[in-house]
Amino acid sequence: MRSKARAHSNIALIKYWGKRDERLNLPAVGSISLTLSALWTETEIEFSPQFQTDQLILNDKTASPEETGRTSRFLDLLRELAGTNLKAIIKSENNFPTAAGLASSASGFAALTLAAARALHLSLSRKELSVLARQGSGSAARSIPGGFVEMYAGQSADGSDAFAEPIAPPAHWDIRLLIGITSGAAKKIGSTAGMNLSKTTSPYYQAWIDAQHADLTAMRQAILDRDFERLGELSEYSCLKMHALALSSNPGILYWNGVTVEAMHAVRDLRRGGTPAYFTIDAGPQIKVLCLPEDENEVREMLESIPGIREVVSNKPGPGARILEADE
Repeated sequence: MRSKARAHSNIALIKYWGKRDERLNLPAVGSISLTLSALWTETEIEFSPQFQTDQLILNDKTASPEETGRTSRFLDLLRELAGTNLKAIIKSENNFPTAAGLASSASGFAALTLAAARALHLSLSRKELSVLARQGSGSAARSIPGGFVEMYAGQSADGSDAFAEPIAPPAHWDIRLLIGITSGAAKKIGSTAGMNLSKTTSPYYQAWIDAQHADLTAMRQAILDRDFERLGELSEYSCLKMHALALSSNPGILYWNGVTVEAMHAVRDLRRGGTPAYFTIDAGPQIKVLCLPEDENEVREMLESIPGIREVVSNKPGPGARILEADE
């Protein structure tokens, strides 16, 4: 009972921050994301009666007890569906830094969901896979589909309507998202801890919830219309609102470093010069810049000129999660 899957990371254009139910990992707000072509996780899983416990090997290293425990609890959801208690060995590898603001948990749990479901011979729809992936990581629900994706916050207490589905496939719109990596270190405050702190201490939390519907509606239309200026403006605005929410928590949460801030100014200077480029930043220090294909080289040169940018990774709209064949 073995299977291997690949899932791509995604970056939220309209951000998700806050949970309405932490146990089920239900988001407080909906979100819209872009699946990334160049960042992915490959996960191989094998279930066997010979295994006494679950084992997680992450990037060729034995995972911490905390990481392994989180993975085991997630696999229990699939074991329950399959009617088995078999333990597993999971080997997972990212082709990008882990826990550094590049949505490694999104691609990781999406790949794990798909691989485990196949290994356990579960016949699940993409919606059902998304609902399951969400319970591992909120953003993982968005890595099951590909292209431009919307995640619904849902209203049901059991989370059955909190899932992601495509707004448009990757081929709908050829845009670019360039990632300027400023640090490979894991962030000091995880997303879940940060969200909980914002929910309980930020005076702006309710305003964030109230404004989300309008942002989602506008972004959905911008994608369907291929309106890059509108998409960029909305992305940058949602990013700054999310980080304002984190900053206004008590104590304030600061995910940026000095290079992040310098890059934000550089993107705006580029835009003032006539090049349509817009930034977005998740819960971490990495800068992501949205641009059109014809401006990719100029944006790359700008990012590479900033001291402290270690690497620039270019992305197109990427595919959804898939099972890998034996020879891949």
